[in-house]
Amino acid sequence: MLLYIHIPFCDSKCSYCAFNSYVDKFHLKENYMRALSTQLEFELKRFDVKQSSIESIFIGGGTPSTVEPKHYKTLFETLKPYLVDNIEITSEANPNSATYEWLEGMYALGVNRISFGVQSFNKEKLKILNRAHSADQAQEAVLSAKKVGFKNISLDLIYATLGDTKELLKYDLETAFSLPINHLSAYALIIEEGTPFQSKPHMSKERLSLTSWLFKTIKKHGFEQYEISNFGTYKSAHNLGYWRYKDYIGLGSGAVGKLGLQRYYPTSDVEEYINNPTLIKTESLSQEDKKIEQIFLGLRSCVGVHKNILNEKELQRANILVDEKKLSLESDTFYNNEYILADEIALFIS
Repeated sequence: MLLYIHIPFCDSKCSYCAFNSYVDKFHLKENYMRALSTQLEFELKRFDVKQSSIESIFIGGGTPSTVEPKHYKTLFETLKPYLVDNIEITSEANPNSATYEWLEGMYALGVNRISFGVQSFNKEKLKILNRAHSADQAQEAVLSAKKVGFKNISLDLIYATLGDTKELLKYDLETAFSLPINHLSAYALIIEEGTPFQSKPHMSKERLSLTSWLFKTIKKHGFEQYEISNFGTYKSAHNLGYWRYKDYIGLGSGAVGKLGLQRYYPTSDVEEYINNPTLIKTESLSQEDKKIEQIFLGLRSCVGVHKNILNEKELQRANILVDEKKLSLESDTFYNNEYILADEIALFIS
């Protein structure tokens, strides 16, 4: 079982961001963290969580580094009996708010993996994306995390942005690989409804040739691609847990949880969440929903798709793709070696 904790506070609203996050509700932080503890107690019972059964924790947002480590302490104390040994605990962080003291405090609580929202080391691109940090701050934050003691450090980069060139992306990659990281996430810019970029669809401009070059260049640095957007000499246990369709608790306003064929949605209104953190909507999935999701997730990652979940027609289509060398079949599991085509392959099979 996995645990996701959502922190909805941000220093600034990025132009592309559609996540549940706020720049004007910092006064609610302490009440929000208390509400998280209330929901956690509720979810531990609902999920019937046993001792030593939570395999990974991911603190995302929003910006987790806008909340002081002391406000996470109660959560970690409650969770302690339920964590497996050597658990992976990841926190996202922004370079401008992940101070050395913040990193030290989170490390002391048990966080052992940091994922920095860098997006680019190019000044103009950071400005276009409305990021609150500078390239120098990003490099300094990664070096500080290493000095604190973090062995697993990741950073995010965004590509397919208007103005991207091979030279710009090459500089981003060279700068990233000059730092002590063992994981990198590369995300294509997608124009989401309700974001500042919604009225500027031209800001997203993906070119297949540039994307292919980007992925090949990352892999040349020794970072294995284990999902369409994720590369590393280290594979995130939390990411793999999602792709293996494991159950997960979703803690926080706008988070999502899953238990069997039930999906849970705490309210996305942060004030309402604080007042009633157990106000949670439930969605029931069918076995067909589950299978379709497993196919899409498996083909986008190194997890693959086991033949046993496919019906006769789907199995026939998958075998056609094996014959065409678009999929490989090993130990009764179909694997996709070209993640860029994952969605098209999934649609063909299902």
